Amino acid sequence: MTTDVETGDLGITFSEVARSKLVEVLTGYPEEVAGLRLKIAGRTSEGFEHVLTIVEKGFEPAGDATADFPDFKLYVEGERIDDLRGTAVHYEFKGPNVSGLEFNNPNPVWRDPLAQEIQRIFDEQVNPQIAAHGGFVQLLEVQGSKAYIEMGGGCQGCGMANVTLKQGIEVAVKEQLPEIEELIDITDHQSGENPYYKPSKK
Repeated sequence: MTTDVETGDLGITFSEVARSKLVEVLTGYPEEVAGLRLKIAGRTSEGFEHVLTIVEKGFEPAGDATADFPDFKLYVEGERIDDLRGTAVHYEFKGPNVSGLEFNNPNPVWRDPLAQEIQRIFDEQVNPQIAAHGGFVQLLEVQGSKAYIEMGGGCQGCGMANVTLKQGIEVAVKEQLPEIEELIDITDHQSGENPYYKPSKK
C-alpha cells in the first residue's frame, strides 16, 4: 500500500512499511523535526543516488517543493524536482544498521544524449580504472562544449588529480566525443579526507 503526495503534482509515494519505519526514526530524534528532505546525491548510468535526511526546525531548505503526508512533511530538492517526480520509496530489511530504503525513480538519469554518452564513458572506462586508487568521478552538468565534473574518494584532494583529469579523463572523453572541448573540475579538493597521493609540503 502506498500513500500519494497530497498535492498530487509530484507523484512521490511511500509504501506503508517505509512510512512506518521513517516515523519510528522521527519519533526518536532528539531535536524538533520539521520534516524529511529527498534529494539526489549523484547518478550513474544505472540510476540516481538518493538521500533522505531529517530537516530540523529552523533549518528548512529554501526553494524546495513540499508535500504533506499524514505523518510528516516532505521537502523535495528544488533544483531537482523534475528528476524526483514520481519516485516511489519502499523499505526492505537488509540487516541491522543498514538502511533498507529503496527508491524507484522512473525518470531518465540524463535527458541530454551528450551527457548520457559522457556518463557511459565514466562508468565503463574511467571509474573502473581510478577505482584502483579508491577514487571516482561523477558528471554534474554539460553546458555547450564544457562538462562539469566532481571527483571523490581517493581523487579528492589528491596531488595528481589534475594530471588524472587532463591526461586521463579528458583525453578519454575527447577521443570519443570531440564536441566536448573541456572538462571542468569543481571538486573541493581541500576537503579531501583520504587522497591517494599527497604532495609534500615545502
